[in-house]
Amino acid sequence: MLLAVDVGNTNTVIGVFEGSKLLGHWRLETRAARTADEYGALLRGFFTLAGLPWGSVDVAILATVVPAVRWAVEGMCQRYLGGMPLVVGPGIKSGMPILYDNPREVGADRIVNAVAAYERYRQGCIVVDFGTATTFDAVTQRGEYLGGAIAPGLILAADALYQHAAKLPRVEIMRPKSVIGKTTVTSMQAGLVFGYVGLVDEIVRRMAEEMGYPVRVVATGGLAPLIAAESKTIEESDEMLTLTGLRILYERNS
Repeated sequence: MLLAVDVGNTNTVIGVFEGSKLLGHWRLETRAARTADEYGALLRGFFTLAGLPWGSVDVAILATVVPAVRWAVEGMCQRYLGGMPLVVGPGIKSGMPILYDNPREVGADRIVNAVAAYERYRQGCIVVDFGTATTFDAVTQRGEYLGGAIAPGLILAADALYQHAAKLPRVEIMRPKSVIGKTTVTSMQAGLVFGYVGLVDEIVRRMAEEMGYPVRVVATGGLAPLIAAESKTIEESDEMLTLTGLRILYERNS
């Protein structure tokens, strides 16, 4: 079985595959100070809860935008899984030309998402990933990574309001009943949710216009379903897109 690990700035998503079938997946907080043994204990607990046999994983792949976590995850794989993981980065065979001015600047998660989206649709596409940052990634009709845009994430924006406006509280990210809030909390929720819907739709619209050919728009990340439900441009939401991309990349490099 294949262990796929995607380490983001806020959350780490872990999945286990048997062939193309995703047997289980888990999301945990990313902590730079977490040790290899802690990852091993957490992973064993996840396997037990899911009824999966511990020790059945024989290969692993890792994508991370947090360098400090890489060593801990690699150590966990070496100690508990019997080998080092394949790490997404320069030199890996992605099967996707990178048209960025400096390909090394593109985050591993963005390439993984682009590979997964193009493999599914086989046409021009735009991937919107709702993480610590909200990223927009464009893929050409020929399967090339064209480039994208980066905006502050929804939770990051909410935290900024709480931290820098003395009278504004921390709020749950959820859709309010109306865009016209009747309380401070619902007013903030309206600004955050509907504001981000507008941000997403406008960036996607401009990207699609610049690309000049039909594109498929897919969203991923923990908050993708919330924004996708309100968006006029997002056609599909897939929270497992990154894990699927990691599986595809492992198969291309094995």
